[in-house]
Amino acid sequence: MSTPSTISGVVFDLDGIVVDTEHLWEQSWHACCSRRDVRWTREDTREVQGMSAPEWAYYIAVRLGSPGQARSVRDECVGYVVAAIRNGQGPLLNGARDLIVKVAEQVQIALASSAARSVIDTVLSLHQIEDRFSATVSSEEVRRGKPNPDVYQEAARRIGIAAGTGIAVEDSGNGIRAAHAAGLSVVAIPNPTYPPAQEALELADHVAADHHDALDYVLDRLAKETRR
Repeated sequence: MSTPSTISGVVFDLDGIVVDTEHLWEQSWHACCSRRDVRWTREDTREVQGMSAPEWAYYIAVRLGSPGQARSVRDECVGYVVAAIRNGQGPLLNGARDLIVKVAEQVQIALASSAARSVIDTVLSLHQIEDRFSATVSSEEVRRGKPNPDVYQEAARRIGIAAGTGIAVEDSGNGIRAAHAAGLSVVAIPNPTYPPAQEALELADHVAADHHDALDYVLDRLAKETRR
C-alpha cells in the first residue's frame, strides 16, 4: 500500500504560464503613458513586472507626474488588458491546458497572479478552466506584490499546502523569487520575451524547456512522492 503524497498542492502563475498576456500589460502601460506624452521604456517594464496592480499603477502615476491618479491609471490599464483578452489576444499557451488539467487530477491547484482580479476571472472563464482551481489569489488582494512571497503564501494557505510540500510553476524572475521565498519548490518555464535573470533561475528546482517538460517533471515528482 502506498503512502500519501507529500506534495500537497501546486500553485500556478497566470501571465506567461497559463496565457500569453505579458505583452498586453506592456502595451497597456505604453499606451497609458503615450496618451500623456510620456515615454515608456523596456526598462520601465522590467521594473514593474511582478508588481501588484496598485504598485505598478502608482509607479506609472509618478512617471506621469500625478501620483494621485494611480487608481485611474490602474483602471485604464486593466480595462485595456481585459478588452484585449476578450478580443482573443490572450490565448492559452501551448500545453497550458494539459498541464493544468492533468496536475489538477492528481492534487489540488491554486493560482497566484500579479494580474488584477478582473483579468484572472476573465481568463479562467473565457478558457473554461475556472473549475480546475481550488483557489485563486491576485497580488492586489495581499499586502505586497512579487518578488515578495505574499501572494504565493496566501494561495498555499488557501489550499492547505504545508511547509515544504508545494510546487510553484513560474515564468518570470520576480515570480520565481516570490515562490521560492514562500517555501515552494519552483518549476520555471522561462518567458522567452522577458527572460528571467540567471540568479533567479538558479532558485528553481527545475528549469523546463516548455509546458510539456514541466508537466512531465511535476507528474514524476508526484509519482515518486506517492511511492515513498
